[in-house]
Order: sequence, then structure tokens, then C-alpha cells
Amino acid sequence: MSTEPEPASKDATDAVDTGPETPGTAEASAPGAAGPAEVSAPDAAEPDTAADAGAASGVRPDEPAGQGPAAVDGAEAAAQVSEAEAELAAQRAERERIERRKAEKQGPIDAGGKLSGTAADLLAAVRAVESGEKPAATVFGAPEPARRPAPEPVRRARPEAAEPSAAQPGPVGPAGPAPETVQSVRRVLAEGGAPEALAPQTAALLGEGAEDALRADPWQLLRVGGVRPEQADGFARALLGAECGPDDERRGRAVTVWLLEQAALAGHTALELPRLTATLAQRGVPDPDAAVQSTLAEGEALAFQDALEESGGRPERAAGSVEGTDAEGGEGEEGEERPVRVLIGLERYALAEESLADGLARLVNSAPKQDGSAADWEQAAACAPGSAADLIRAVAGHGLVVHTGGEASLAEPAALLHAAHALGLRAWAAAPGPLGRDRFAALLGAPSADSASPGPAAPAVATVTGLLTGAEGPGRDADGALDLDLLVVLDAPQLDVEAGALLAESLPDGARLVLTGDPAVLWSVGPGRVFADLLVARVCPQVASRLPDPGPLGELVSGIGIGELGQVEAPGKEIVIVPVRDAGEAVHRTVQLVADSVPRAIGVPAEETQVITPGHGGAAGTRALNAALKERLNPGPGRFGGFDPGDRVVHSPAPGRVLPGRVVKADADGLHLSCAGGTVVVPRDRVEGSVRHGWALTAHQALGGRWPAVVVVLPGDAVQALSRPWIYTAFGRAARHLSVVHGVEQALPRAVAEVPAKPRTTRLPVLLAPQVPVAD
Repeated sequence: MSTEPEPASKDATDAVDTGPETPGTAEASAPGAAGPAEVSAPDAAEPDTAADAGAASGVRPDEPAGQGPAAVDGAEAAAQVSEAEAELAAQRAERERIERRKAEKQGPIDAGGKLSGTAADLLAAVRAVESGEKPAATVFGAPEPARRPAPEPVRRARPEAAEPSAAQPGPVGPAGPAPETVQSVRRVLAEGGAPEALAPQTAALLGEGAEDALRADPWQLLRVGGVRPEQADGFARALLGAECGPDDERRGRAVTVWLLEQAALAGHTALELPRLTATLAQRGVPDPDAAVQSTLAEGEALAFQDALEESGGRPERAAGSVEGTDAEGGEGEEGEERPVRVLIGLERYALAEESLADGLARLVNSAPKQDGSAADWEQAAACAPGSAADLIRAVAGHGLVVHTGGEASLAEPAALLHAAHALGLRAWAAAPGPLGRDRFAALLGAPSADSASPGPAAPAVATVTGLLTGAEGPGRDADGALDLDLLVVLDAPQLDVEAGALLAESLPDGARLVLTGDPAVLWSVGPGRVFADLLVARVCPQVASRLPDPGPLGELVSGIGIGELGQVEAPGKEIVIVPVRDAGEAVHRTVQLVADSVPRAIGVPAEETQVITPGHGGAAGTRALNAALKERLNPGPGRFGGFDPGDRVVHSPAPGRVLPGRVVKADADGLHLSCAGGTVVVPRDRVEGSVRHGWALTAHQALGGRWPAVVVVLPGDAVQALSRPWIYTAFGRAARHLSVVHGVEQALPRAVAEVPAKPRTTRLPVLLAPQVPVAD
């Protein structure tokens, strides 16, 4: 059994295991692999993201539906809005403003040039939808549509404050679907053989008329997280009988959207049209082109045409924006057609990526606010060592700067924040999670926004979520923008397109944004690769730190980053390799290391040691390791959902968010946790879906944190989960000591040398190209 989480099926993961311009195809799963009464969690980009995805639905990723938390009873009173719901509501409000501003744009959004054949036919369908018309049934056989010029760059107005926020508690619309709606959905699910536990989530997704919607289109069930096409097919057969068939237009649309959602879970913001249609064919859709056309016509997805970049070069600008290019025809000086690719993506991520590009372009193209003279900035730079001086000089004259480096390089953004504060700037840093926030706050020498209230202008650290919702940070000004002059985003590779768009939209005119991080670590859990795309696009100054990570651990991790796993001298037992033969021995040796060997030989207590393993499932995954570690370190009956006071846990209030903490107590209100310096009460019915033991984590969960000692567990069945970014991230979490429980033999150096990050299909460099000149 693999240490990867048990995915819903191999097909969805394969469908998005792709290169940037050639999304992979799906393998048809075996018939009868799962019936309509079984629901698995959605697939994820990495083995360790499935738990976060499952937390949102309240169904454990590794268990069939019906074995997770109890279904919400129809007579339950409306619960007060939780922090996660308030956060999601704030993000929804912000996205609505993004969509309204997008609608006000003049001209098309697409970038690209002349198309022919199926691609041109597809764009004809898209334009018909844009004009409010229904595409003709024969659109794929229609003549080539007229070409349209690319739009001029449009700068966005500053956003209003996102309301409500976690700092402003209160109900946000209905707390949940009406009890009678849930009950009616429960009846129709039972009639179709689907788990009744899905009723609350289905009712919330489909609204008041959920029962009628399901009867009219049973494949709407695919919109529920964790449901797979085979299961939706079984549900549809039970409801429709002889009317159900693989050529049903409703099925084609639903499977198309489902594949795009699976691609987003794997990090893609869109999929190429040819690969999407090939995958649809493998999923049993007889006419993939018609399925895509129908999906576009119903507004459930968007199509884009992007000019292809030359090998090793910067992405080409849109037609009409490159010197020597025909704006109408997309032809070069010699009259040749410019190659383009047609992408299909969900509106949610398409709008976010375009909004992000517009926000970043606004920062690049506008002059930063003049706080301090050029001489003052130069004096501040002269007082800073090494590449910290380069960073200060770059920030002095630019609205957007990218900074790269390892753990030691964090001293450079800290020096920048202190210099900016001395010059009178309202300077803040933000990290994706509390682990990174608290770690940088200690380095900065200032309290985090969560632990104390610093002076109004003092540099301090918040989380990105807290900053956006208003729960942390400086708040917003009268125009709704963040009330700051400089924002440094730490661990920037963790930013997905939605979080990046919200940040860029929230910055005031004249503000400066610095994105800093290590490009070698794992990418974001959500779709996009914002940091890597900015490095490729070269639209702003890039400052590479010259500070190496010290000691044997720094030498080891630096070598992994360039694909080399060499021998490193560790005279102080900084690195220890513990060979094991099987998963059982791996668990035994891990417990021995954490509870005995590391405290005795290294002097690091068990509570300061973190175990990291590739996945949640398997004989040496997080569940097995946490069970063994709990038995040794904090034994107890686990009377509240398997937890006892003192248990080390991680809480996932929303997909992609991880809050480490400890169990304080349990009562009628729920499970009381101490997380990141605050108290969190998890309602009883949400405990199973959002709280896990935390002695052992996955690499994605550990991102942003560092511990005095780390034990990385690599059992023999973890080979397929290993990659250079995973190993780099896991090994890099250790500050003083690293133990590797090694059972993968030569697969470890092979993964370091030969398995880079899985490519993601994104559009950010192409969207930035026509709006921003290439930086020197």
C-alpha cells in the first residue's frame, strides 16, 4: 500500500501530470472500481494535499462518504459563521468585484493570433457566447471567425475593503441550506443510490431547487467534492433509466468541468484544448468537441488563445502588441501565421490569473510613492551587507521586486523592512501561514500581528489570510486598499493565483510589493505558480541572495536544489541516515528516534522534533506514524474523535490552510485547540474532517516551518511520491538535526537528479507580456 493518499482514481491525476503546453491524458478507470454509493476525495497536485481538499467538504479524504462526519440534520439551528466561512465570504466578495471590473473592460481578453481548423471553430463558439447568442449546433464546421485585436492593458481601480471579515463577526447570509432543502436532496440521493451524507453539501451547492436540479440533470452531482464520473453515472442511471447514455449532453458538460477542476487541484489554471478533448474521449464522451462547445455555451468554462513562446524565450506578446506583427492577422513580417495554443479553463481561475496580471502590471508601470529621497535610500543600502543592499536599491525605485534565496536569505527582507521603517514607510510582511509568520517575526525582532499589537508604523508580520480579511495587519484605508506602503510576501512560492490576485488588487497606488522565497521548494497547493512565472516573465528586478545556508544541512540542501545528493561531512551528527527494510520497521525506528535517540544524542526534545513523510495513507504514512507516536508520547483513550488533551494536531479550517496546535480540552462546544497563539474551537461535527494528529506531517503541511530536529520517513512504497522539490522541502525543514529513515535505496538520489517539479499549465507570463516591458 502506497504512502500516497488513496486517490479517487489514477485517471484524474494523470490528466494533469503534464508539461506547460501539453497537459497529460487520463487513463480510463476500471469499470466497477467504485459504485455510486462510494465517494472518494478529489485528487491533488501532490500526495499531501488531499487532506486539505477534503477538509472543506467535511468528508475525510481517505474514507468513503458515509463514514465521515455525520450529515447535517435538517432541523439543526443555523450555526454562527466560522472564521473559515468569513474568510471565504471575504474572498467571494473580492472575486465579485474582480468580475464586475472585468465586465467593464473594453474589447476581448484573449491574446493570440490567427487560428484555423477546430481552434478557430471553438473561438467562434466563444464569441457567440460573449455576444449573448447560442452557438450554432454546427459551429465546429462553421467558417473561420473574424479575428479580433488584443485589448490595451487596463489598470484596475483600487478595491473596496472585503467584508465581512473575521475581525467583523456576524452572519453572512444564510448559515446553510434550508432544512427542507437538505431533506429533499437526501431523498433524491437515496433514490439514486448515492450517500445521503452528501445532502448538506449538495444542497448548499445547488441552492433551493437542488432536488429539481438533480432530477433534471443528475450529473450535477459531479460538482460535489470527491464525486467521480463513474459514481455520477451510476446515480444518473438510477434516476433516468433508459434515458441515460454516454452521449448525453449533460454528461459531456459535467465531465468537462470535472476534468478542469481536477486540473486545478493539480495546479493548472487551464488545459490545452487537444489534450482536454483526448481526455474526454478516454472518459467515454463520444463527441469531445461538442462537449467542450456545450460547456462554453453554458458559460461553465472559458476559452483562450495564447501566442506560443519560442524555445527558451520570453512569451510572445498578443497580436497587435509586438512590433512587426499584424494586429488583425497575428502574422509576422514575412506574413507567416503565428503559432498559438487554445486553452480551456474555469472562469474562477481565469479571472483570478488575469486580475493578478493586471494588478502586477499596475505596480510595475506606476512610480512608487516617494518616501525618502534617493540619497536616503542609498544611505540605507550602504549600511546593509551584501545582497541586502541590492534589494534595498531595487525596492527604492520599483513597485515590484522578486527576491530569491534559501533560509539564510530571510535576513535580507528583514533588513529591508527595518530600513523602510526608518525612512517612514508603513512596512509589513506577510507569510502564507502562521509557521512562516512566527518564524520571520522572531528573525525580525518584532512581534507578529497575532501575538501583540506593535506600533502603528513598526514593521510587523501577518498571515496573508489575516491581512486580506482584516483579522491581522494594518487594516484598510478609506478607498478599501491595504493601509501600507511596502508589503513583503514571504514564502512566495506558496501563493496561488487567487491569493496573489487578492493581494495585488488590495495594494494602494504607489505601494511597493516584494515577493521573496526559495524557488526550489514545492509549489502552492492551489492552482498557478505565481512566483515561478514571475521569474520566467522577467518583468521586474530580480535580486538573488548571495547568502548560503550554513553548516552541513545547508550544504546538503543546496546540493539537492541543483540535483546533486552528495556526501556531506556531519561531525556534530547534524545528518543521520537510518536504513530500514520495510514500513513496519520505519514506524518503529521513527518512534525510537523522536522519543529517545534525538533527545538523548542531540538534545532536542520530542515536542521540538517534527516527522515528515510523503503522504497520509499507507503503512508509514501520517496516520500510521501519528498513531504510533501518540501511543508513545501522549497515550489516552481518544474519547473525543480520537483526540486527548495534549495531543499535537494540525487544523485545516479551509483547503490549503494548516494551523499547527495542541488539544486543550473537549466539551459540548467542540474540540478546543491552541493554534498559533490563539484558541480555536472546532465544532464536534467538523472535527473528523478538519483535525489530524500533527506529530507527523506531509511536506506541504510543513511548508513555512522549521524545527530544531526533523525526521524524514522514506518507506519503500514512497518511491512514486519522491521528487527533487519534495526532498528539498522536507530536508530543508531541519534547523539543527536531520534524521532520514531510509527505505527507498537508489530511488532517493535518482529522484534528486531526475525528477523535477511537475510542470503546470498557466497563463501569467503571456498575460503580463503585452502590459509590461522586459526588465533589464
